Amino acid sequence: MTATTVLTARALLLDMDGTLVNSDAAVERVWRRWAERNGLDGTEIMKVVHGRQGYATMAVLLPDRPMEQNLADNARMLAEETADVDGVVPIPGAPEFLASLVAGGVPHALVTSADVALSTARMGAAGLALPEVRVTAESVGASKPDPEGFLKGAAELGVAPEDCVVFEDSEAGIRAGRAAGMRVVGVGERARPHGPDVVVPDLTTLRVEVAADGLIRLTVG
Repeated sequence: MTATTVLTARALLLDMDGTLVNSDAAVERVWRRWAERNGLDGTEIMKVVHGRQGYATMAVLLPDRPMEQNLADNARMLAEETADVDGVVPIPGAPEFLASLVAGGVPHALVTSADVALSTARMGAAGLALPEVRVTAESVGASKPDPEGFLKGAAELGVAPEDCVVFEDSEAGIRAGRAAGMRVVGVGERARPHGPDVVVPDLTTLRVEVAADGLIRLTVG
């Protein structure tokens, strides 16, 4: 980015995969195996897997398949993903960004489509501390792009949705943030086509300051 953008907020809501953690290699390994088992093109399915819970992705790809089968497959795949953290690394700037939020007392939450086990494994593999407030797959009844997860994150932090800024990389996540009435910072090129308020290549270009009244000033660029 060449221009500087300033957003103000009362809380930040952070996706995990593609936003704080680069897990693309592990995601691709697991989903290509699933595609092969189900006679699908692995390259094509990678266009839709990001951001959603697994069962929701399966429902998009195999709309006539019973949801019970998707849920069973999802459980198996979560176990596979949790065991496979090879190549999982932090997004550049993520350790420093998270540390600055903690040091500055910035209200923030993790809002991820991963479950507790997978989010713990991937954040640990990337050397990132888990935020105190976390909304995981077990916490919601609907997957992104439904806004439920982001609305729950805002509620747990005690902040109105319109006072939150979401950090996301995927179409499903950006749509969820928008549907929740929040502004969205897109992280990485995957986010760019989906209309976030601003796009950053990674988390190295962000600066967070908190005023005496608790207003967060987020400088991008």
